[in-house]
Amino acid sequence: MEVDIINAKTGKSIISFSSLKQSSTIHDVKLEYKKLNSKLSLARHSFRKEPRGRILRDEETLLSLGFDKKAVLYFKDLGPQVGWTTVFLTEYAGPPIIYAIFYMRPAFIYDVDAANDPKDFVVNLAAGCYIFHFVKRLLETLFVHRFSHATMPIRNIFKNSFYYWGFAAFVAYYVNHPLYTPPMFGDVQIYGALTGFILAELGNFSIHLAFRNLRPKNSKVRMIPYPGTNPFTWLFSLVACPNYTYEYIAWQSFAIMTQCLPAQLFALAGLYQMAVWARAKLSNSRKEFKNYPKKRKAIIPFIF
Repeated sequence: MEVDIINAKTGKSIISFSSLKQSSTIHDVKLEYKKLNSKLSLARHSFRKEPRGRILRDEETLLSLGFDKKAVLYFKDLGPQVGWTTVFLTEYAGPPIIYAIFYMRPAFIYDVDAANDPKDFVVNLAAGCYIFHFVKRLLETLFVHRFSHATMPIRNIFKNSFYYWGFAAFVAYYVNHPLYTPPMFGDVQIYGALTGFILAELGNFSIHLAFRNLRPKNSKVRMIPYPGTNPFTWLFSLVACPNYTYEYIAWQSFAIMTQCLPAQLFALAGLYQMAVWARAKLSNSRKEFKNYPKKRKAIIPFIF
């Protein structure tokens, strides 16, 4: 079978070869392309059916992509890559450390007398919740998540770390400030929001476990998730990415509990970014699975 490789940016032909079969996969194409032409690592190779189409998965065959006697694929260099696990561990390790510095060593941040100022109970509670969330993320990265892609662009490690580390300092500065004012409605507001935070964290963890169980170890298999016996998974009947829904609920609850504007901004910034990701994932799922539930929204039930 003849395979033509075209530069996705310039539209010019790079190379052609006829050593593959209809049953050959995109991974086979990468191996052949690297052997004949490329000095780049396989992680930097990406192939598409159109110049701006989706990146084809390694396990897809040329036949399944609709190619018969000839295949035309568009190549793009993804640039320097880094492992997903490395990115996640880096971006999640910073926030609990940064927050702990503001909480445990206020004299370093504010003034010497700040260390002697009594902390309101909600400040202690907020520190526990914030640090717990990111420790949970670190543990999930190590023991729960199964990534469909091995790498991502190396620039993401700087962009993501700047986002999480920056917001950690922003939120921690105001919640732990000596002039911080407790929530207006007292214990009702604090404990009500704390309940929402805990339930959302449990929900988020439950969804991550559900996603893990959908993908066998060392595979890139994708399946449609459905509600299970765990009540937290019932949100799958309404949205495609309930893990993002629970994530937003957790941070919105944290913002209500602390009544802190930077915490609210963090929750809204997270919602915006997760909404973008969720919409893309929903769109991809609908294209990939013909029987994907049509009534599911992306992240907000019945709305978006």
